[in-house]
Amino acid sequence: MGEFRMPALGADTEQGSVVEWLVKPGDCVHRGDMVAVVDTEKADIDVESFEEGVVAELLVEVGTTVPVGAPLARITQTPAAEVEPTVPTTSAPAPALARAVPVPGFVSPPMRQLAHRLGIDTDALHGTGKHGALTRADVEQAAAALSTAEQPPARHRPPAEQPSAPAVTPLTVRRVRSSPLVRRVAKSLGVDLAVVPGTGAGGAVTEADVRNVTTAPPVAEPAAAPVIAPTAGPTAAPTDAAERAAGLLRAIGSLMARSKKTIPHYYLSTTLDLRAALAWMEQYNSARPIAERLVPAALLLKASGLAVRDVPEVNGFFTEGSFQPSAAVHLSVAVALRRGGLVAPAPHDADTLPLEVLMKQLRDLVSRARGGRFLARIDELLQNPEEL
Repeated sequence: MGEFRMPALGADTEQGSVVEWLVKPGDCVHRGDMVAVVDTEKADIDVESFEEGVVAELLVEVGTTVPVGAPLARITQTPAAEVEPTVPTTSAPAPALARAVPVPGFVSPPMRQLAHRLGIDTDALHGTGKHGALTRADVEQAAAALSTAEQPPARHRPPAEQPSAPAVTPLTVRRVRSSPLVRRVAKSLGVDLAVVPGTGAGGAVTEADVRNVTTAPPVAEPAAAPVIAPTAGPTAAPTDAAERAAGLLRAIGSLMARSKKTIPHYYLSTTLDLRAALAWMEQYNSARPIAERLVPAALLLKASGLAVRDVPEVNGFFTEGSFQPSAAVHLSVAVALRRGGLVAPAPHDADTLPLEVLMKQLRDLVSRARGGRFLARIDELLQNPEEL
């Protein structure tokens, strides 16, 4: 029997609250199925199962906050298919029953929930997934076929029922697509999701759609526009700057997320005795003007460059599935931008440059990073500048 545990949903996440269970005891789950909705400080997150089997017990009630790693549910490793052999021993009609059992047994809770939202009967569908499992494509295709089949009758009925309002009836029948977070926001604001036009994928209602409904009435106040109009010119520049900054933040976030997925990460922490190094740096700086003095970061860069040269296995690229070591040592330095964001310029040849030259290059890179004046060299940034 395996355990489904509260996963680490972020580097700074220590706990989470179960907002909604998407499964119940007895449900068959597969690897990758969404089984619960967990609330963190940043957002509601659908959590998937890394086990395959049958849900035996839910250990945490909705609304309970538990630390990362705490057991949330128990999942037996016995798949539903292994239970089937016991059915045929009852009577002669059992073989037909045994053939019918796998179909609903292979409907995962997320697919059952999706089918319920779209008004689809899962018993009438034939799964095309592994072992006959019902997939998202099966449900969506059935929903599309159902909607196209229902449209012609709707077009034939209006001529006979023009005095009434037949167009309103389908709206009450359709099931609203929305995430748990959107439903919570709608409930807190007192908004009926059935009357909210969805702009998300497949007509799903988003959080923005819900909030737009609540903020719609103030739009009927055009009188305030003439007062704001004279100041529109001066505020245009800050708006453009804000949009550029937002675009940079989006690009940085996208690149960091991509590097997290494609680059192997290994975290190591240790304690270093830097008293001798700092004492040497203090003596070195005492004989030089402020503009030429060293900072501890330069010492760490130099030491790291020498260490990387001695361990070439950590310095290189993965090309076509194989590791290609690099002869040059270009170490990236995280630089926080004053307007928000983070970039990682890379001083070149950190292992061979004299310490004072490395310090000068570091100071220059930090200055240009914060001024947004990187050189047009791809190898100066860990990211491709064209993507920023």
